[in-house]
Amino acid sequence: MQDTSFAIHPGKKVNIRGTSYQSIGSLVNYNFQEKVLNIKCENGYVSICFYRDDIVRVIMNPKKTPSLKTSFAVIKKQEDVEVSVSERNGEIHVSSNKLSLVINKTPIRISIFDNQGRLLVRENETGMGFNEKQEVICFKEMHKEDHFYGFGEKTSFLDKRGEKMTMWNSDVFAPHNPEIDALYQSIPYFMTIRNGDAHGIFFDNTFKTVFDMKTSNDTYSFSAEGGQLDYYVFAGPTPKAVLEQYSEITGRMPLPPKWALGYHQSRYSYESEEEVRELARNFLEKEIPLDAIYLDIHYMDGYRVFTFDEERFPDPAALVQDLKDAGIHVVPIVDPGVKEDPEYLVYQEGVRGDRFCKYIEGNIYFGDVWPGKSAFPDFTNSDVRKWWGEKHEFYTRVGIEGVWNDMNEPAVFNETKTMDLKVIHDNDGDPKTHREMHNLYGLLMGEATYEGMKEQLNGNRPFLLTRAGFAGVQRYGTVWTGDNRSFWEHLQMSIPMCMNLGISGIPFCGPDVGGFAHDTTGQLLLRWTQVGTFTPYFRNHSVLDSIRQEPWSFGEDYEKVIKKYIQERYVWLPYLYTLFREASVTGVPVMSPLVLEYPDDKHTFNLSDQFMIGSNVIVAPILKPDTYHRVVYLPKGNWVNYWTEEILEGGKHHLIQADLETLPIFVKKGAILTHGTVKRSTKMKESEMTIHLYPTKDEVSTFTYYEDDGKTFAYNYGQYFECKIETKMDDKNFDIVINVEHDQFKPDWEKARFVIHGLNSGMTIKVNGKIPSEVIKEPESTLIKVPFALEHSNR
Repeated sequence: MQDTSFAIHPGKKVNIRGTSYQSIGSLVNYNFQEKVLNIKCENGYVSICFYRDDIVRVIMNPKKTPSLKTSFAVIKKQEDVEVSVSERNGEIHVSSNKLSLVINKTPIRISIFDNQGRLLVRENETGMGFNEKQEVICFKEMHKEDHFYGFGEKTSFLDKRGEKMTMWNSDVFAPHNPEIDALYQSIPYFMTIRNGDAHGIFFDNTFKTVFDMKTSNDTYSFSAEGGQLDYYVFAGPTPKAVLEQYSEITGRMPLPPKWALGYHQSRYSYESEEEVRELARNFLEKEIPLDAIYLDIHYMDGYRVFTFDEERFPDPAALVQDLKDAGIHVVPIVDPGVKEDPEYLVYQEGVRGDRFCKYIEGNIYFGDVWPGKSAFPDFTNSDVRKWWGEKHEFYTRVGIEGVWNDMNEPAVFNETKTMDLKVIHDNDGDPKTHREMHNLYGLLMGEATYEGMKEQLNGNRPFLLTRAGFAGVQRYGTVWTGDNRSFWEHLQMSIPMCMNLGISGIPFCGPDVGGFAHDTTGQLLLRWTQVGTFTPYFRNHSVLDSIRQEPWSFGEDYEKVIKKYIQERYVWLPYLYTLFREASVTGVPVMSPLVLEYPDDKHTFNLSDQFMIGSNVIVAPILKPDTYHRVVYLPKGNWVNYWTEEILEGGKHHLIQADLETLPIFVKKGAILTHGTVKRSTKMKESEMTIHLYPTKDEVSTFTYYEDDGKTFAYNYGQYFECKIETKMDDKNFDIVINVEHDQFKPDWEKARFVIHGLNSGMTIKVNGKIPSEVIKEPESTLIKVPFALEHSNR
């Protein structure tokens, strides 16, 4: 009845009961031992330690001295930071080289400043507290200028000020809308941007947590249903610095295999080998690029994981090999629910090996999912993760290199939509209830899957797609935003969702292109495919009972444009792959909001319908039906329309026309872009490299292009190619300098050329100090093409 209008019946009684929290009170005593400041308070205990000069951890426990143990999200070890502790004016001062904490003693209130004296966070009238239910909470000052970003895959707009958000991994098939605050991912982290500077907070608590940026105008809070109040503060001061600091704590994305960055096609479900082969033939005959086809639950025998239906898929190894020969990978779905069947090997091994989640009394927990009554592996045990990973040899031995984890919130078909909270997870001998470990289930399943496949793929990189996760999920998996709908509103909402996932340390993410449920239209699929060209993860996926939405489903006119933008994805891949490399090293996302690059520009604070690819490209898609123009905001600088070469002044809003064939893209003057060629799939070699230069006077522009084999982990051992390209222009000369900085891998391409945009024809062009032998000026164009050859020491 809560899903009907009865919920607001005027005769229904509503009881709203506030929960009061008890403050931890004033200081009793403190000591500083082994780099940890321990404070005993009247009603609790606080510990403070530095992980780096610019990262501090604060822990409160109402019952005892806090445990310094972290959740599975944290992989960073505490560094040996030089810390000073002193007392002045009734306050305790704790400082590193980059952070200073001022702790008021009566009552305990903590303020944190950077080394420039900039206030980051402060507890004022309220601070840390708890209640009789052992819930913990922390209140912080909220400034008028504060804007909040991150929190994982939340709906609504980019800036989360004015939102109240719950972290509780939930299977939500009902249409996603701004009212839903708990979806599949729980990332209890956010970044604050204030007056152009940034800092961040990560709340390392795996219980259900709530971030309240809504109830008060001058205070925000974060709370948890249990456990310790345990949070990290990141000093910034830039948004990108915060991301580097946060991803230092929770880890960064490994470089994915290059085929994972191509176009992927899925449906719930392609139900037979014949249907899959026909699908692949259509892509090949129509010359539409494709790198992966997905198998949803119908490929299995009665939905039993690690099986194939022998009638529908009689020869999986031959299917996988034939598709791989054509450059297409097969990605099967793997859910955590194991069917209760005494004749089923996986169930037998799970029971006999004591590998399933159980109640404290010892009986196995069962829940209904796709196979019916099912047991669930207890991924909190390392031996269970190892066992589950080893089971993936069932897939890898037939040539499969990617797996799709679904239903891993874990989702169960009951009123709560998940596992009984009274279930006990063994947790390697440190038992915890599901109430505490629920949010970790998808992360730990992802670890099991990724690490297991990594062991089996003979040095090749595995690909994992996951629906559920916790902070740190980026170490193992790609995230998609779950069961969206074929609504224009969902296309609109997918952009801030992906941008906030990127700000939350998850660079490799994307929505189901075209929408999963409901029926898409040709125009919606076309506009969504245009956006998908630049979302890090690019998959078209739809539900079984919806209208078909493969690229050719709506006639030749739509197919032509959709094909064009799928091809464009492959043209941009060399640039995108370099951005993925940067993300794997720094944590900075591939797809980001403009505020990340322009944090002092008020027009970017809640700009939710544009995004950046790298630091110099803005994508401003059309997000409404029958719309052929839109307002685009361009920040400071001069910008070039990617399609028309028109130069537009920054710091202004522009009315841009865009017919169905046009995705508005703008390149900042000074940018350097590396482009490849249209390919059938990433398996095909890059025949030619085109480097687009957008010169600007009296400025030095640089870009470091990265390449490796796109397949193995050899890049970790120095086998990659890195080339720094630098340009400078004055009144008479345009100089291009190419410096190969790392040359232990030979790129595929043999030929390359510079394309210089908007250069005066009378200028002298030099490449590495020499005038090139051939310069091609295109008629009636501002483009100048300069072919060149780059020598490689290992050729």
